[in-house]
Amino acid sequence: MAMNDEDLPKLLGDCVHCGFCLPTCPTYVLWGEEMDSPRGRIHLMEQNLEGAPLSAPMVQHFDQCLGCMACVTACPSGVQYDKLIETTRAKVEREHPRSLPERAFRETIFQLFPYPRRLRALRGPLRAYQKAGLDRLVRRSGLLERLSPSLAAMERLAPPLGPSPKLPERVAARGERRATVGMLTGCVQREFFPGVNAATARVLAMEGCDVVIPKAQGCCGALSLHSGREEEARAFARRTVVAFEAVDVIVVNAAGCGSAMKEYRDLLSDDPEWAGRAEALSAKTRDLAEYLGELGPRAPRRPVPVTIAYHDACHLSHAQGIRAEPRALLAGIPELTIKEIADPEICCGSAGTYNLFQPEAAGRLGDRKAADVRATEAELLVAANPGCSMQIATALERQGVRLPVAHTAEVLDASLRGLGRAALLGRSG
Repeated sequence: MAMNDEDLPKLLGDCVHCGFCLPTCPTYVLWGEEMDSPRGRIHLMEQNLEGAPLSAPMVQHFDQCLGCMACVTACPSGVQYDKLIETTRAKVEREHPRSLPERAFRETIFQLFPYPRRLRALRGPLRAYQKAGLDRLVRRSGLLERLSPSLAAMERLAPPLGPSPKLPERVAARGERRATVGMLTGCVQREFFPGVNAATARVLAMEGCDVVIPKAQGCCGALSLHSGREEEARAFARRTVVAFEAVDVIVVNAAGCGSAMKEYRDLLSDDPEWAGRAEALSAKTRDLAEYLGELGPRAPRRPVPVTIAYHDACHLSHAQGIRAEPRALLAGIPELTIKEIADPEICCGSAGTYNLFQPEAAGRLGDRKAADVRATEAELLVAANPGCSMQIATALERQGVRLPVAHTAEVLDASLRGLGRAALLGRSG
């Protein structure tokens, strides 16, 4: 981000084509195609920089990248593939003419998901659709799948909807106040997983934090940023900066959102009016597990005798480098057993909007991840990103398994409030 063509040759030249990234790249693992690996895509970027046009096959290879950043973690040469793919996607958005149906579907997604009020308007009809059993009827018929695999994927991914309690603008600390924090409520998290936000606010309050939930906040811009829609992402970023400027720390419970907000320093670095303010916001953004680790535990943990499988969300583990902190939080809960999932570096296939735009590849990755989750024989899946939760739950259901799924915040909330197993295992996957 904030990167121009003059920066590209050096960043591209950092890749020595060693191949360490190959076994961690989901699309290379799926297809074994060189051009669907990070070094293959870098080769295509070099060709484009040297004058090759953004042809449809070239763009397809870029589109098929999940942006999971597993290659960044694996790379011994420090290749900044995250910056390369985001810059390339922005160029694709500017220069490549997509078909009318594709443009229409993409525009529908970006006019819906980053807008909580629009998602909220969808909740009522979607909840009625689910309660009437029409979702099962539509899936059995296969009609939507034949009409549009992307629409079918969107319909399947919708989680079961219950009541949506609203949070106040301020939640007071329990006992002596240790800190005041701002809390991002997100878009999909706010409207489809409101229980995660409620649990996050309670946990922070029980750990001695006054929690400020700015009413003026909206989308952080993560979906736009990671899809090459730079100007849209910048507009969302500026609004988020204004909403949270008065707080010293911002706690985020969705991995993709936290990753995007930590990128504001790059996204707005060329804007003299906003660069310093964006840098300040990025510096004070923390994932929930990251912040609770820094704060240290105070509230007593009560037993939760459950065996869980912990899933590493890519934008938490690879993009933010946060792996130990959630595990440490969960390990501090008495009688909780943590099972590791095989190949944790391989993406589940959610990747923001990937499971909508690339449903076939996403479905295969989801099935692979679901099989690895099942192999742990855990009673509960724990993930730190709403997209991952929907993706893996859908894949498990395809395999005939309804495994409960919870956020790290909800597991910790159950422990701090002494709710035990029932609060977590009574959930549907």
